Order: sequence, then structure tokens, then C-alpha cells
Amino acid sequence: MLPDHQIEAGDAVQCLSCLEKNSIDLIVADPPYNLGKNYGNNIDLKDRQDYQDFTKDWLTQAYRILKPGGSLYCFMGVKFIARLYLLLEEDLHMTPQGWITWHYTQGMGRKRGFSPRHEDILWFSKGEDATFNLDDVRVPQKYFRKRNNMSGANPGDVWQFSHVHYCAAERLPHPTQKPEALLERIITASSNPGEIVLDPFLGSGTTARVAQILDRRSIGFDINPDYVEMARERLDTPFEGFDSIDPRKERAPKDLPKKEALTKT
Repeated sequence: MLPDHQIEAGDAVQCLSCLEKNSIDLIVADPPYNLGKNYGNNIDLKDRQDYQDFTKDWLTQAYRILKPGGSLYCFMGVKFIARLYLLLEEDLHMTPQGWITWHYTQGMGRKRGFSPRHEDILWFSKGEDATFNLDDVRVPQKYFRKRNNMSGANPGDVWQFSHVHYCAAERLPHPTQKPEALLERIITASSNPGEIVLDPFLGSGTTARVAQILDRRSIGFDINPDYVEMARERLDTPFEGFDSIDPRKERAPKDLPKKEALTKT
């Protein structure tokens, strides 16, 4: 029987090919962007065709193991995001559900051109009927209006979460660690308790950690054994709260009517 959290070292394509068809509820992938980053035992730099072939290979396996109605969320940088979209829609015939922009307030500075302050996340599903638990990811309304759902608003497709800064206590020795609250929204919206969440590029283990906190099962692979050990150790640490939040979570709706007015309506 599959353990609640299975983390293994290995190549993503090979590891995915060993899983059963139609067995995974949600895939969250943060693959290398082919920008030359150093991931310890490998450098993220292939020629263009090799990178495209690698991407199609792992996505083909991801599609095979995803359950009908299951979702795939894939992070990607600007240089390949358009090709990735076409590959998912036209080659794999997956259903586009959303193009999410993750906006962060700090980033690399530039003297020529605009400094980048975002990354993109593509959400596709295997078939049209994808899980989406909107009520579980609502954010407080900005204003009180009778027509608004005062249990909260749809968070939209532009998300603001800060980076896990290098000086933060939660920062681990991994170059592309993602904030936990960002993964919390994805996993909460597109899976249910007890279901299986897979991350084929596990890195520092954020997906597995958040899945653990949210009572999901998880599978994770990474080609670097040091990162695998890091992720396993992370699952054993006490939970003291997520390392980031959507700032809208803390707001209170403006223009709230007085108590007497609420009583009369």
C-alpha cells in the first residue's frame, strides 16, 4: 500500500513511467526553466530542442497517470510559457482552466527594461470537469455589498505571495523554493482530503509538506538525493503556520452596515 508521503530520488520521466495509469488526483510541477540554474548535482541548461523534448516526455507521462478530471498546475518562466501552453492544449489535448500570475513584491533589479516581478502558473485538466473547491479558497471581500458573497470573494488569477527570502528562517538551501501559502491555495482548490498530490520536481519539499498539513497523500521525485533528504526531514518538523500569506486574508470588508441595519435585513 502506498505510504501517505512517498519521496524518492530519480529522474522525473523514469519515475513517472513507473506509476499506474489514471492514479493521481493532482499534479503540481515546478520544472527547471532552462535558465542555467545550479541544482547541486545538475545544471539547468539544455539546447532548445532537448528541453522541448524533455518537457514533452515528462508531460506525456503526467497526463497518462492523471485521473480523468484531475488537474495539472505547472510553473514556468517567460521564455517557454507560450510553448508550454500550446503543448498542453494542442499536443496533449488537455483542457485549459486558468493562467495564473504569481506576483511578488521583490525580485531581480534591472537598469534597462522593467524588473520582473512575477511568474506564471498554467492550470490544465484531464477533461473538462475538474475539481474546484471555490468556497475553501475565498478571500475576504473588500467592500460590503448585498450582491457580494460575504463569505468571501474568488481570489482571481493574480496572486500575491512574497518569496521565501534568503534571510527568512524558513528558507532552505534550494534555489527556487516556493511559498507554502501558494501551494496551499492550489492543493485546497483542486484536490480533496485523502487524495494523492504528485510533484515530479519536488525540490525543497513544499508540495509534500503542504499536502501533509492539508490531509492529502503525496508522491514526490527529485533528481538530487540531497533535496530528497531535505524534503523528508521537512515532513518531520512541527507545523507552526505557513511561511507566507495572501495579504487579502487579513482585510476586513469596508462599509459594513451597522448591527441594527443587519438585523432588519
